[in-house]
Amino acid sequence: MAALINPILAVNQREVGRLAVRSYGSRADMGLAAAIDTAEAIRRFLAVQGAVRMVFAAAPSQAEALAALVRQPDVDWRRVTAFPMDEYLGLAPGAPQSFAGWLDLHLFSHAPFAAVHRLVPGGAPEEAARHYARLLDEAPIDIVCLGIGVNGHIAFNDPPVADFNDPHDVKIVELDEICRRQQVDDGCFVRFDQVPTHALTLTIPRLLRAGQMICVVPGPLKRAAVAATLHGPVTTACPASILRQHPACTLYIDREADPDA
Repeated sequence: MAALINPILAVNQREVGRLAVRSYGSRADMGLAAAIDTAEAIRRFLAVQGAVRMVFAAAPSQAEALAALVRQPDVDWRRVTAFPMDEYLGLAPGAPQSFAGWLDLHLFSHAPFAAVHRLVPGGAPEEAARHYARLLDEAPIDIVCLGIGVNGHIAFNDPPVADFNDPHDVKIVELDEICRRQQVDDGCFVRFDQVPTHALTLTIPRLLRAGQMICVVPGPLKRAAVAATLHGPVTTACPASILRQHPACTLYIDREADPDA
């Protein structure tokens, strides 16, 4: 599938490798453009197949895009199955920092999805990872909506644990300090010592098998990671750099995140 382009709001459009880059003047414009293109991707898939399967990141960086997405017209959410991208280990049941809970609040409660498969570690995270991998593997994943971390991670594939040839689809990872600090800076936790040290995450090969990837990255704290993604070597030192090799990935950034603005 060709890279998505929203010609109305983009102020800068370019290609870096196979990655389509769309830069916008504001965070609101970026989120709306990503939402319009995501809705159009859903419609395209549904025009030729019975259902769509999507993976969603849960993070404040995605809030504008998701809020605009559920407002888009003519999206048959009853034919869309959703999967959260990752989940912390060790949170108390019902903790507000849960990624499934965040997506419930910002997305899943706003549209009549066919199904939502939450990643629930419980007391047996290894078995939860295997179960989730089996659910993901029941049919192709059509669309992944993701972001990029301050350290260049995609999902929770931080540089120390990222593997472009990972044999697993879902795995337990230890979060690096930069990643955990970002959770405090984003306002998800009050103190660093409250941030879990481990999580379950989709691996990079599992993400890259999606038919379409829509990557939304706003804000000045992400500028260095976006610069490494676009202009550095393709390496696990910046896991997001691998997006330059995906055949249908579009990166949406605002002016503050754009290293070339």
